[in-house]
Amino acid sequence: MSDNVETENSFADLVDAALAKDYNKANEIFGAAISAKQNDVLDQERIKVAGQIFNGVEDEEEVEDSEDLADGDGNQEDIDLDDDSEDTEEDNSSEVEK
Repeated sequence: MSDNVETENSFADLVDAALAKDYNKANEIFGAAISAKQNDVLDQERIKVAGQIFNGVEDEEEVEDSEDLADGDGNQEDIDLDDDSEDTEEDNSSEVEK
C-alpha cells in the first residue's frame, strides 16, 4: 500500500513541478517513477523465469495461447486466409447495376 501512496505522491509532485515550469525537477521525478516501475516489472519477470527453471513451473501465457488456438477436440482450427474482398466487390457491383 505504501508503494501506491508513494507513486501517487510522485505523480502529484511531477504535475506540481510541471505547472511551476520546473522542467528539470519534473524530468527527475518522471525518471525516478519510470525506473521504479521498470524495476518492479523486471523483478516479476525474474521471479517467473526462476520458477520456470528451478521449480518446473509452466509459462502461463503459452498455456493460455495454446488453449485459445485449440478447438473442442484438441485440434487447432484452420484459419481462412483467402481474400474474399473480390467476391464482395462483385456482389456490390451487381446490386448497383440493378
